[in-house]
Amino acid sequence: MQGEFIQFVYLILIILGVVMLANKLKTAYPILLVIAGGLLSLLDGFTRIEIKPDLVFFIFLPPLLYEAAWNTSWKEFWKWRRIITSFAFPIVILTSCVVAFASHWLIPGFTLALGFLLGGIVSPPDAVSATTILRNVKPKAPRSLVSIIEGESLLNDASSLIVFRFALAAIITGQFFIGEATASFFLVIIMGIVIGLIVGGIFYCIHRFLPVTPSIEIILTLATPYCMYYFAEHFHFSGVLAVVSGGLLLSSQSQTMLNYRSRIEAVNVWQSLVFVLNGLVFMLIGLQIPSIIAQLGDTSILTAIWYGLAISVILIITRLLCAYGAVVFTKIASRFIKVADANPHWTIPLIFGWAGMRGVVSLAAAFSIPLLINDGEAFPFRSLILFITFIVILVTLVFQGLTLPWLMKRIHVAERSTSIPEEEQEVIIQKKMAKVSLQILEEKYAKKCSSNSHLINLITRLELDVKFFETDANELLGADKNALKDYHNIYLELLDHQRKLLDKMNHNYEFDDEVIRKYLTLIDMEEFKLREKVF
Repeated sequence: MQGEFIQFVYLILIILGVVMLANKLKTAYPILLVIAGGLLSLLDGFTRIEIKPDLVFFIFLPPLLYEAAWNTSWKEFWKWRRIITSFAFPIVILTSCVVAFASHWLIPGFTLALGFLLGGIVSPPDAVSATTILRNVKPKAPRSLVSIIEGESLLNDASSLIVFRFALAAIITGQFFIGEATASFFLVIIMGIVIGLIVGGIFYCIHRFLPVTPSIEIILTLATPYCMYYFAEHFHFSGVLAVVSGGLLLSSQSQTMLNYRSRIEAVNVWQSLVFVLNGLVFMLIGLQIPSIIAQLGDTSILTAIWYGLAISVILIITRLLCAYGAVVFTKIASRFIKVADANPHWTIPLIFGWAGMRGVVSLAAAFSIPLLINDGEAFPFRSLILFITFIVILVTLVFQGLTLPWLMKRIHVAERSTSIPEEEQEVIIQKKMAKVSLQILEEKYAKKCSSNSHLINLITRLELDVKFFETDANELLGADKNALKDYHNIYLELLDHQRKLLDKMNHNYEFDDEVIRKYLTLIDMEEFKLREKVF
């Protein structure tokens, strides 16, 4: 037991070193982690690390999906909902069909049910890899493109796993009815969303109305995605959509649900947790190479590599064709209805199509395939499916991941958004925050402002557009106690009005959600300093 635990400690230390190397080389860390995992698999000390299929989904997926949903801009999600939903549902199903028929034709003895199983595994792109690259590439990727990829990843995981589930049931039972499957498909989606919203509502009430502390609140946020996922899966609905819908709900209520200290501390906890989970998953991808190869059986490794490369090429071409097909469909539809950005530049579909790297969800789905079917017989082609999935992840991560920055630089993708430039947004936000605070002071506290030296200083700070609280605590302790108390109460009220202003501004598409969140965090930090430093 101690030996297994210390192996994971070593893995985490290796992950940290690989990520630091990736930052030094300015390369997306998932690429180097997969390669490092493959090299570590050659060492005897790490060959015993195995993934238990029944625990893969439950351990890794809920927190990764919840964090992604929490950080997704609902405003951007809704703005690009047409593109996101088209790639999350119809195109995932189309990709699964293409892979199913291609693998059925390519691999001897590979049934259509197994083909749909493989299609459900490899169809969802990995947002972690794509957004990591797009956020760090120079010139900067358009915000709209990153938002679409993030939103797509939240939903295509669910749709692909539903395809995977139905295909798995067909293989185990030997029966498949299209009408029943279609009805079940929509039931699984709808009820998964409903359960996620219900569980999210329960946790919202716990945060909002019970006497919780910041530590309790952070632990509750860690438990929330597992509860959403478990209850949905317990009733055989989509646990992925439950986590996504519940995460989006609670994220939209974070300013009222959590206090300032919980919001600040939770960000650090979640960033560290997700970083470790992502690192472990990508490292484990490489570490499984020997066991996968050893279980190929009668299929030679060269033949298995050929199958994997062929499926990888099919996936890349299918996604590119779907991206450009969506553009053509949008142009036709714009003749009859109003469509946002009906004529995107040809470079946007190219980058969007090329950003289809596979990763965490594909690996988790592949390893969740049971070892045996009902009659005790070994699951057919399980090891080959695992090997093909690994080749697809490796090819798309390394080949597409390394060439995506080069492609971005060569074609110079420009942002075609109507939003105000980020620098100008920051100037407007600072001015509006100062203006609304001064207005409250003049309308409600004019008399106190004329005699309270602390409020006079605050007015001066606002007029000079100073963002941080700079008064030394020792000076404040010697001031008049009542004046100091009035100062703090009024200043806290101003911060609350600033939050409401930012929330109102966030409904305007001209302002980026990331910029608004930045200033909400600054307000939380200001309140943290004000409460913790003085009282």
